[in-house]
Formats: sequence, C-alpha cells, structure tokens
Amino acid sequence: MTTTEWITDIALVLVVFRQLREGRLDRRTFLIPLGIVAVVAYSYLDSVPTEGNDLVLIAALAGVGAALGIAGGVYTRIRALDGHLLIKAGAVSAILWVLGMGARMGFQVWVEHGGGADDVARFSIAHHITSDQAWVAAFVLMAVTEVVTRVATIYLRGRAHARAVAVAAPAAPAVPVLDRTA
Repeated sequence: MTTTEWITDIALVLVVFRQLREGRLDRRTFLIPLGIVAVVAYSYLDSVPTEGNDLVLIAALAGVGAALGIAGGVYTRIRALDGHLLIKAGAVSAILWVLGMGARMGFQVWVEHGGGADDVARFSIAHHITSDQAWVAAFVLMAVTEVVTRVATIYLRGRAHARAVAVAAPAAPAVPVLDRTA
C-alpha cells in the first residue's frame, strides 16, 4: 500500500471516531466522508470491468458496503438539543465502520505483502473474474456504497427526527434542523 492509500484509509476510519463524540449534524457530517470517497473513486476507479463474473464480484461487495453503511447509519444516535440535531456514532456503528474499512485494508495488505496474490489469482480464475481491476472496482465501490448509504441513512433519520420533534412540540420556538452554518 502506498502512503496515500494508508492516509486515505485512516482518514475514513477517523471520520467515525470523530463522531464518537457527540456533535452537531451539519454539512460537514456529510461533506467530509463524501469528499474523501469521491477522491478515492476518482483516483482508483479507472473502469468497471463487465466481463466474466466481474459484475457479480462488484455487486456482492457493493451490497456488503450498503449493508454496513445502512446499519452504521441506523446505529448512530440522533437527538435534538437547543434547536439543533446532534449525532453520536454508537459502538455498533463504529465497529461496523472499522470492520468495513479494516477488511479492505487487510485484504490489500494480505494480497500485496502476505502472500495472498496467488490465492486471489486462483480464486479469480476459478470464478471467472477477469482482472485485478475487477477487485479494485469492487473494493472502491464497496467503500463508496458504505459511505453513501451511511450518510444517506443519517440524513433521512435526521429529517425524520426533526419532523417528529416539530409535531410533538408544535408550540416550541426552535425546531431542530440540519445546521447549515457550520
């Protein structure tokens, strides 16, 4: 793994660790992780191979990313305080995030330095995966899908929470909203 790859992977892990402390649900909550995966996708996703069972591999890992992202978003606590929504990643959310990111990092280290390249090559041949770019696309899209589904889940839950608070206390002067000023 290159230094850039280590920095990117660690930055994605730190995104959730930052949310272990309760903080405002604001634009940064969404833009930082989405910005990181956009850079990763731009840097590493040259093409999406479609031959053999490449799409099956890509869809399977994207599905794992979606499941991890949705679960991580569900296990992120959202509450209202003083007219703002606050979020805090719970233990389950953090574990799922680190599990997803760690699995990708571990696979890459295993293939590059742990002797896993031959095993992956044999698996690829046996299952008609046509190139190493299929693996790259699968893991990059897994990360993108995990991040997008996690932030989308948090966004939707935040909106629902804000509506529920507004309905429960219609006379309250401050309705919690996504903080657009931060």
